Amino acid sequence: MLKKILLSIASFFLATGLAWAQVDINKADQAALDGVRGIGPSMSKRILAERQKGGAFKDWDDLQKRVKGVKDKSAARLSANGLTVNGQAKPGAAAGAATAKAPAKGARSQGQEGEGAKAEARPAAGK
Repeated sequence: MLKKILLSIASFFLATGLAWAQVDINKADQAALDGVRGIGPSMSKRILAERQKGGAFKDWDDLQKRVKGVKDKSAARLSANGLTVNGQAKPGAAAGAATAKAPAKGARSQGQEGEGAKAEARPAAGK
């Protein structure tokens, strides 16, 4: 029984370790780039086209200047999701951990009440 538990724990850590594998932007093909959370097919095509046109990216600033759609926030998020430039994470980005996303437009955070909650809290008229 203990062996099964230890095997399960080891398998979990192995699987999560592989999921956080680093992807170097100068060595990756389209499939590897698409595997990074936050990079879709259109961005990976832009990255590859710019890499072919202008050569390898020197650093994160070079990437941000050359690839449309990669700004400070998105670069930090991509770095946190495992993307590297010449093996280097973006300075200031949380290494190996995805950043928290902002709530979707129209979504309520905990503690906020919507109109429905306010209506339920009001007593019924005439009673």
